[in-house]
Amino acid sequence: MMEAMTTNVPLRSPCPPGACICGRNPLLETPGADLRILRLTRAEEKILLARLEQLKDLDDLKRLQQRMYEQLGIRVNVAPGFNEVRTMRGIAIQIDELPGLCRKTRAAIPAAIRKGLENHPQIAFELLNAHDLLRDT
Repeated sequence: MMEAMTTNVPLRSPCPPGACICGRNPLLETPGADLRILRLTRAEEKILLARLEQLKDLDDLKRLQQRMYEQLGIRVNVAPGFNEVRTMRGIAIQIDELPGLCRKTRAAIPAAIRKGLENHPQIAFELLNAHDLLRDT
């Protein structure tokens, strides 16, 4: 009888004790838990953040949002904020709660998206237009 072949996927190294509240250890101890987020190593995170900073257009942002969910389980919502949008800070970028997602990563993803929007302001205009905010201009 053949034994099931397991592949060792590199997992993110744990944060220093007390530095993060990501819940990595309880996630590892839970049988059948979704461990996709732990595949985001620090090196892979740097690649992801660099890619988010180099957005090409709104479709590119949407593709990246979809891939982050499919590969890592991260749901990122990008939409105009409730108040008037005068700068990129007015665009609301929220990440749904996800056990195992480091607090630094949770802060770095929106910052990288904002930087990508600042590098290409036309994407922000496309986003506003997609939410029907520029219909009267």
